[in-house]
Amino acid sequence: MAYCAVCRHRHTAHLLRRCKDLVAVASPGATRFLQAVAALLKQSLALRDRLQTGAVSPHGLAVATGRLEAAMDRLLTRPVRTPANRRLAQHLDHERPHLFSFLHCPGLHATNNVAERALRPAVCARKTWGGNRTDAGARAQQILASVLRTCRQQQQDPFPRLVALQRSPVAQCLDLAPTAHAP
Repeated sequence: MAYCAVCRHRHTAHLLRRCKDLVAVASPGATRFLQAVAALLKQSLALRDRLQTGAVSPHGLAVATGRLEAAMDRLLTRPVRTPANRRLAQHLDHERPHLFSFLHCPGLHATNNVAERALRPAVCARKTWGGNRTDAGARAQQILASVLRTCRQQQQDPFPRLVALQRSPVAQCLDLAPTAHAP
């Protein structure tokens, strides 16, 4: 599953689909965890929609986002018995800092379908060329492709940003958040 290497934004639609698929084959007891995860994800999407319509203020967004994050934290600290649910819980725990990034950075999409489609040519090329030789090489290609495509969509010059990243002694966040005039 891919994500935006710039903001590590996870796609909510994939997580909801995974919950739905697991509910279809899970025992009644195991579905409670899955339904709780799906409910939190759906609440985050509803909050995003309320923000877009102006029905929630920035302060209200921050409070509601904090409540959603706290609820997810509580959910992920509970013991999970079934292996499939445990894998999902571990995945959510690993990606926890990025699950609601679209609420922290208005303008980000809750799904990364557009980004996945934009990066598809790079994925096809990688498969044609036989892939990457190392995990570090694959990660570098993933980040580079994401930065280049994001800069293109934001109509920004990627060169100075890539130079700054290369010269920086510490990790940096790029200033590539979506803007109102972006296509």
